[in-house]
Order: sequence, then C-alpha cells, then structure tokens
Amino acid sequence: MKTDLRLLVVLSTLMAFAAISTDLYLPALPRMSAALGASQGTLELTITGYLIGFTLGQLFWGPVGDRYGRRGPVALGLIVFVIGSAGCALSTDAWQLIGWRVVQALGACASVVLARAIVRDLFERDRAARLLSTLMTIMAIAPLLGPSVGALILKVASWQAIFWTLVLIGLATLAALSTLQETLPPERRNTEPLSRAFLGYTSLLGNRRLLGYAGAVGFFYSGVFAYIAGSPFAYIDYHRLSPQLYGVLFAVGIIGLMVSNTVNARLVTRFGSDRLLLIGTIGAALAGVIVALVGATDFAGLFGLAAALCLYVAMNGFIAANAISGALVDFPKRAGAVSALLGAIQYGSGIIGSAVSSTFADGTPWPMAWVIALSGIGSLLSMRLITSRPKTASRYPR
Repeated sequence: MKTDLRLLVVLSTLMAFAAISTDLYLPALPRMSAALGASQGTLELTITGYLIGFTLGQLFWGPVGDRYGRRGPVALGLIVFVIGSAGCALSTDAWQLIGWRVVQALGACASVVLARAIVRDLFERDRAARLLSTLMTIMAIAPLLGPSVGALILKVASWQAIFWTLVLIGLATLAALSTLQETLPPERRNTEPLSRAFLGYTSLLGNRRLLGYAGAVGFFYSGVFAYIAGSPFAYIDYHRLSPQLYGVLFAVGIIGLMVSNTVNARLVTRFGSDRLLLIGTIGAALAGVIVALVGATDFAGLFGLAAALCLYVAMNGFIAANAISGALVDFPKRAGAVSALLGAIQYGSGIIGSAVSSTFADGTPWPMAWVIALSGIGSLLSMRLITSRPKTASRYPR
C-alpha cells in the first residue's frame, strides 16, 4: 500500500504526542513554580505523573483498539487529552496540575499506541519497520523544536497559554483524524470480551520472541531516560557547560537519532529488521560501555562523554522501529495489545532508569553512566530470546 503524505503527517502527529505534551512546557517550569507556590521537586512530579499515566494508559487502549477499531478509540483519547490540557491550564495549585497531567497522559497515549497498530494494519513486517523509522525521523522534530516554541510562547503570553496551545493541537489532530479511513475492519477485530483481552497480557508475556523484542527496547529506553535525567547535571554542573550549549549537545543526539532512523528506513527491506535490530543493540552495548569508562575515568573529558552518549541515543534508530515491527508481526489481531505492552515496558523502564540514575546521583556522570551501560548490555542480551531458536507458528489468534 502506498504511503501518502496525509497518512505520514497524521501518524507522525499522533506518535509525537508524548514529546509534544512534555517538551513544550519545560521552559515554563521555573515560572510555574513561582506562580503556583511550589518547589522545583514538586513541579518535576508533573513529568513523573505524566509518565506513569502514559505507561498504564497504553495497557487500556491497546485491547480497546483491537476490539473496536482504531479511529474511535484514538478520537476518544484525543478528547481526553484536550480535557486534560484544559485542566492543566486552569490549575491553581501544583497538585491539581499533577492530576490533570495524568489525565492528559491517559488521553495522549491512545494516539501513540494505536498509531503503531495502524502501521501494522497497513503494512507487513519490513515495510512497517521502514514506515516506523520514517515516522520517528519526522517526530524527532518535536523534541528539537518543542522547548524553543514553548519559550517563544512565554515571551508573549503566560504559562497557561502553552497548555491552551496543546488544546488547539489536540483539536486540530482530531479534525485531521476524520480524513483517515478505519484500518481495522470488523472481520479482523478481536471479538473476545475486554476482560479476557486484558488478562491476555499474561499470555503475551509467555511468548519468548515477544519478550526478546520487549527486552531489547525496554532495556534500551531505561538508558535513554537515565540520559535525559542525568545529562543536564553531567554537562552543566560537572563539566561547567552553559545551558545553551547543553541544548546544542542535546540537539546533536536527536539529529543522530534522525540519521540512524533514515538509514534504517533505507536498509530494512534489504537486510531485514532482525539483523538491523541486532546491529543496534550491539552499538548500544558498546556505546554504554564507553559511557561507563568515560564516566569512571573522565577520559577525553566532555568530548568523550558527549560522543559516547550521542552514539547511544542514535542507536534508537535501529532498535525501536525494528523491535516494534518484529513484535507485532505474529499478532495481527492483537496488534493494539502488543503495541500497548511494548509501550508500557518502554516507558516503565524509562521511569526505572531515570529513578535509579537520580537516586544514586553524586555530582558526577558515573551513576548515569553505569545505568546506561547496564541498559545497553541488557538490550543486547535480550536478542538471545529472539535468535536462540527458530521462529515457530504463533499459537495466538491472527
């Protein structure tokens, strides 16, 4: 099936909701702290609350999308997102804001998890991996531009205007969704009761290959979120870098990710997604070990640390799309549930990685570094579950 521009734009927007919902308001956190009379630590819970809601919400929307189709649940999720964003804008204290951020996340995750399922509905494995890489390249623009756009909004309006902007984005996406056809016709839907579908997560976790794909992406993202949590302190506090230059280095990592996604999209139909996934996990493990060595010895200083971290982040281009497409291939009637499970593991691992890195923080890059090293090695070892024995016919509904 030929991919048209309209499909790319709508799916990219749906998949970018996680980044859009967080990156846009990051520059406003200090102003919000003063306006709401809350500490920096309390305001940081708006990010934690969002990640928790995003992780758990995916487990709900996946089976719902398999049972009732994609467009309806995505539309309902967008409505919840709009309500949550409006609630954030109208919040008068930090705890109200945290609560509305959870609601916002519960709506936003429907877009992300079911956008991946839509890709599986339309394309077979390697072509799905190719499209996912293309989508991830496009959606990487969100974390590049999000903080800058948020800062521009703050120059002309209050912090609440950022959340009203998210309301408008949600409504515009809802309108754009109406231009796309339903990709999961009734005859291909999973007709089992939702209660049984939710319990079906346990059977999915018993599938060896699915666990391998989930482990590859889950371990990797625990390192990514450790990087997000620890790199500001490693660059700005330890290496005395200015916040502006930190932003530049962060952007370099995102650009590296975009390049690797582009390369993966070009090569996946030639070499296969599993082979490129293996290359990505090897690269992540090597980069993680280098990060740990640099963190422990300070070898090559700032340059050595930045180069190793950028290499680790760039491996996302070979890991995420290929792991997701590989996991989805055996479960066409449960693509929403599989996508949800992988997304929950991805973000749940991110919460653990960032929490561990923050818990052991000692003013040096070392805690972040060893978490990233273990994450990269774990991602590589997960490949044994995929490659140690040949693929067998799935015993789950197709």
